Amino acid sequence: MGTQDGTPTRGVWIAAMEKFHQNMFGSHLPHERRMFGPHLRHERRDAAEHRQRILEVAQHLFAEQGVDAVSMHQIALAAGIGQGTLYRRYRHKGDLCMDLMRERHEQFIEEIAALFAASGRGPALELLDGVLIKMVALLEEQGALLAPIAGTKMRDAQCDEADSPGRSSSQQSPWYLWLHELLAGLLIEAVARGELASLDVPYTADTILAVLNPPFYRFQRQERGYSPERILQGLRRIYIDGVK
Repeated sequence: MGTQDGTPTRGVWIAAMEKFHQNMFGSHLPHERRMFGPHLRHERRDAAEHRQRILEVAQHLFAEQGVDAVSMHQIALAAGIGQGTLYRRYRHKGDLCMDLMRERHEQFIEEIAALFAASGRGPALELLDGVLIKMVALLEEQGALLAPIAGTKMRDAQCDEADSPGRSSSQQSPWYLWLHELLAGLLIEAVARGELASLDVPYTADTILAVLNPPFYRFQRQERGYSPERILQGLRRIYIDGVK
């Protein structure tokens, strides 16, 4: 379904978001763990506290040392639990990564859905700017996890790049394809409304995602020393102001 000017209605993205979520995390998830469904995960209080402690410790260690360098033994030790307890909840680091990322990705997609809902028929470029802000924030929080699993489905993730048999080109992952569709849709709408000059939309969406590719983003942050604000301003200058 589209608008009178031929651009897709923003409501169609909600269905695309749900489809992405199922592809990325696996349709086997119980309904209450799927996006937009009620979050009714029932856990004993002590189990929930253990889980939260494990995730907080893992997030800290991954950010500090990198995912590859951290072992399950280190996580158990830092969390103050036995290795058996950790392995009963998470078979391997991939399971732990999946749980760590699932909730943040659900939050990210819901934030994007809220942006679309709040935008009404406002300028497409304003919405694109909001999406870029959310993408940079996600990379800041979870870049260390996103890099090694960028080319996998979350349910196949092993965290360590060498241990990911399901790994393929990151440009073929559900995450990349969904983001590309999201950015391309906004660029098409902006061109149709006269907010942008005519441009090669698929190529432009690819180049935006190349800049926001987790390893490249990490290189700019750690090696170049660029701040998130500088990266965001560069994106705006090139891909919003620069193509008007």
